[in-house]
Amino acid sequence: MKNIFFLLLLSIAQPVLSQTKLEKAITNLENNYEQEKVYLLTDKSQYVAGDKIWFKSFVFDGYNRSALSTTLFVELYNSDKKLIDWKTILLTNGEGSGDFKLKEDLPEQVYFVRAYTPYMNNFSEDFQIVKTIPIYNPNSTEALEISKNSDWSAKAFPEGGTFINGMPTKFAVRLSGDASLPESWTGKIIDIQNPNVPITTFTSFDKNVASFKITPVLGKKYQVIIQDNTGKSQTIDLPQVAGSGVNLEVSSSKEGIKYSLKGVNLTQQLQNYKIVGTINNHLAYKANITQLTNEASSLIPTKINNGNNGVLQLAIFDGQDNLVAQRLCFIKPNNLKIEKAEIIGQNLKQTPRSFNSIDLSPESVFKNYTVLVSEDDGSHNQDEENILSSLWLTGDFTTKIDTPAQYFSKTANSEALDALLISENWKRFDWNSLLSRSLPVIKTNSQKFLSYRIKPLKNNALLKDTNVNLVLKLGENEPVINQFKTDQNGYIYLDNLSFNEPLDVSLFVNSESNKESGTDNLFVTIEPLVTPTQFKGSFPSTKYKLVKAAENKKVSPAISRAINTQKNIKKTENIDVQIEEVKLVGKKKDPKEDLDKQLSTGMFSSINSTIFDFVNEDQQAAGSNNILDWLQGRAAGLTFQRDNSGVNVPYIRGQKAKLYLDEVPTDPSIITSLPISNIAMVKIIKESGLIGNAVAIYTMKGNMKSKNNVKETQNNNSSILKGYDKPSEFPIEMLDDDSPAKIENDTRETLYWNPNLFDSDYVPPMIKFYNNDSAKQYKVLIISFDEDDNLLYDKEILK
Repeated sequence: MKNIFFLLLLSIAQPVLSQTKLEKAITNLENNYEQEKVYLLTDKSQYVAGDKIWFKSFVFDGYNRSALSTTLFVELYNSDKKLIDWKTILLTNGEGSGDFKLKEDLPEQVYFVRAYTPYMNNFSEDFQIVKTIPIYNPNSTEALEISKNSDWSAKAFPEGGTFINGMPTKFAVRLSGDASLPESWTGKIIDIQNPNVPITTFTSFDKNVASFKITPVLGKKYQVIIQDNTGKSQTIDLPQVAGSGVNLEVSSSKEGIKYSLKGVNLTQQLQNYKIVGTINNHLAYKANITQLTNEASSLIPTKINNGNNGVLQLAIFDGQDNLVAQRLCFIKPNNLKIEKAEIIGQNLKQTPRSFNSIDLSPESVFKNYTVLVSEDDGSHNQDEENILSSLWLTGDFTTKIDTPAQYFSKTANSEALDALLISENWKRFDWNSLLSRSLPVIKTNSQKFLSYRIKPLKNNALLKDTNVNLVLKLGENEPVINQFKTDQNGYIYLDNLSFNEPLDVSLFVNSESNKESGTDNLFVTIEPLVTPTQFKGSFPSTKYKLVKAAENKKVSPAISRAINTQKNIKKTENIDVQIEEVKLVGKKKDPKEDLDKQLSTGMFSSINSTIFDFVNEDQQAAGSNNILDWLQGRAAGLTFQRDNSGVNVPYIRGQKAKLYLDEVPTDPSIITSLPISNIAMVKIIKESGLIGNAVAIYTMKGNMKSKNNVKETQNNNSSILKGYDKPSEFPIEMLDDDSPAKIENDTRETLYWNPNLFDSDYVPPMIKFYNNDSAKQYKVLIISFDEDDNLLYDKEILK
């Protein structure tokens, strides 16, 4: 937290002999309430089954990128809270990226992406991000549509939380609802003894909030009558008017935050009252009132937050350290401290499939960029959420806010933001709990990278205080032997590991006699210590509902374009496959063909197949956990998705492939337990007769021997660690009109995605992409942070 503590004595100071209850509470807050929040950027706001979701995550500690965590879990759920997919993301300077490949048979519905660090599990699950993502499927029996439900409710919140006789009081009125809120609404305030004469009226700032001011009279009762643009109305009661208390008024400007206190019928007036300001759970301001007075005011300068934007929580305490008023306010709402990208050149064209480029300045203090370029269709729809609203608003508040990005746009209304904050409470900590000296329970400490606990066994016995050898082999790298000593419980700990390729861990121990150690029965189990947690909460309500799909289901133009883009991808994959097949034509018979004829029957013989020979060729499969993991990325059109048990399931051209072992249908879990040393041949079959799409695995027969350097072992002395998920590389599409299978209509929406565009000494930062067939102008989003965590956020329409 980069802040400046600011202490003000509003009058004569008194010596401090010992820590007061409030001061102990502040110390508790400073030492025990460090908390994180996540913003997740996706390349689109909606998807089609079969799409790939590209995402970039930003993890913050307060208003700076977090140094607490290096691991982020990102999970994809359906609306029934079933886990569809998950990723373990490596965080570097609080940033990490990844992607989800959606199955083509996903039902049309709203899905949810949950993101959190292990450290965030120490606090309320409500502060974990759950992002709503509609996913469409034209073949689904149900269809998504925008709900027309207009149910809403309203509440009124007095500034500071007090409503005192004779004190002009600002109120915020806040609407909430499960679906969409009304576009506009109005209201009037009445004295219930004279309901026909409004005291004042108001009009909503936006869908969320409105505000008004009223001077109450003791003994009177007031109501607010609200009516939306459809004619629906609701009446709510204002709080009972108090005869004594503290009235708090706050206003924010570029110079600072001005507050004024007025006491009404207080025994000692405002003497010994304290004003405490916190920013992100850190003390930023403290003032004491030491004289008898009924009024006090001051200006809190913006330097309390280094001149940066953010939310300040003001809390007022009486002489006995009781909380009597509190208020949230935004620092410099009309002066957002945001840098813009330095674009020094651009070459943009409207010609279909043309090459485009945008050059960023190599002299900038910003060196690492997140960049998204999409076709702009001219609608200029406002973002519902962006990194600004997540950083300054929704990351810290759990109540639903409609289109929070509007409060930090070029046309933002600072009065609306102020009213919104009057209606909110800072829930990351509670002053009353702090004053009672309660502490949060920290069950999961922040860990650097991934850690594992290893339990080696020899002849079913624990090896306590024993020297053992672990052979670690990362991917295709050479194995490395490391000696460890088990602790008194028989465990070894591997801490702070950062890797994104399979890590093979093998156990070896010295023999206790002249016999070879290989005759010992060795067994090793590995337990990850940095693990995801089950989601216990409820998903946020959405504006969508599922209805039975019409017989001739219509799709929106955006979804139609996405479907066409998927067809084009499949065409491109088919071209690649055909080219590979053409290369095989005319070759002489080789041992691979003889092996195929020896193992395959007629139904499994197909020219449209790819064969991997493990008998005559070294496939370098020694570093793989199982044959399905080894196959990833080795055949055009073949992809894998992990099921709920973590096993890779093969897909060919987006469709789930059949799996055969010696031409008998089998389950992926059976294949993963099959030693690679027992495999003679793997055949990838595509769209062939009765077989269709399939992966066929054949085991060794007779005197066959593997040429692969795979040790055969009867002992379970090794295990494979998965590590971090490696993000896919976004394809830079270049479509050639003269290609064998011409792509007639390029409808890509996302034209460029790069979560890590670096500015190096050798290559200046350049955004390079190819146009689709219709784009005339482009939405360009650029995000970056410098070494001091100053934010660059630039969203422009370029043409």
